Amino acid sequence: MARRYVVTGRGGQVAQSLIERAEHHGEIEIIPLARPNLDLADIGTIEKALVEARPELIISAAAYTAVDQAESDAAKAFVVNGAALSEIGRVASKLNVPIIHLSTDYVFDGDKSSPYQESDPVAPLCVYGRSKLEGEHRLIASGADYVILRTAWVYSPFNKNFLRTMLHLAGSHDELAVVADQYGNPTSALDIADAILTVADNLLSSRDQRLRGMFHMAGSGEASWADFASEIFRISAEMGGPSAIVHPIPTAQYPTPALRPTNSRLDCSKLEQIHGVRLPVWNIATATTVQRLLASGAPENRPAWKRHFEENCR
Repeated sequence: MARRYVVTGRGGQVAQSLIERAEHHGEIEIIPLARPNLDLADIGTIEKALVEARPELIISAAAYTAVDQAESDAAKAFVVNGAALSEIGRVASKLNVPIIHLSTDYVFDGDKSSPYQESDPVAPLCVYGRSKLEGEHRLIASGADYVILRTAWVYSPFNKNFLRTMLHLAGSHDELAVVADQYGNPTSALDIADAILTVADNLLSSRDQRLRGMFHMAGSGEASWADFASEIFRISAEMGGPSAIVHPIPTAQYPTPALRPTNSRLDCSKLEQIHGVRLPVWNIATATTVQRLLASGAPENRPAWKRHFEENCR
């Protein structure tokens, strides 16, 4: 009989990736819960939705992710990313099922000169980061059997993300200015899904407390946003897809309502040591996603991309 994993959210990058990748991890049924049945902004909906889904494990992937909008919508961000985790954790504990929760590199201020470890002090710079940190604290306090996975710079073939935005912009711009003084780990949501499913299997197979707690989980290697964009365009150009010249700029030339950490790099060695999970090198995963998008004609209908992929990238 297939294991029943409930994931909060339906249209998000990680939820869609989990649905796709589950078939590669044995008999697993992914049950996505989203509005109106489960609405993290309406905490009263959470228990009924989770109980009726009869999960063997809960994956908390949904979140308020509009980083800049959160600066003027803090109350909602703190409900969705913070208070809702108290209830999800309480219900998980009531059902006696483990929960895997996704958090973020934005809990750090970026001042450290090396990649962040799980034990490093947190000091988020923006409302989004503070609300996600609140969620971590609330889940831990709930008494649930939990794993928190902090990740960073998520992209995928699905939904809105940096990679898809770059390809879209390159369709109408020959040159793009991209921030070059923020560094992190570009991370494929498909790789996140594979990692989550491995961690889930570990949790359900053992009561070892070392498998529980806080872990960092991001793509291997590091890049700036400008590096990431340049690699996206290099791969795309090789396939006859859209490309643009990247002009590296400092953050000061691209002000946003929310402050971002300059250093978002995460040390993921603990996850590898304890769970045996190491995500692929970021540029290899990036190539896989770009090739997939161009082969399918996304973000626009360009048959030449598909022909090139079929002829040269089999």
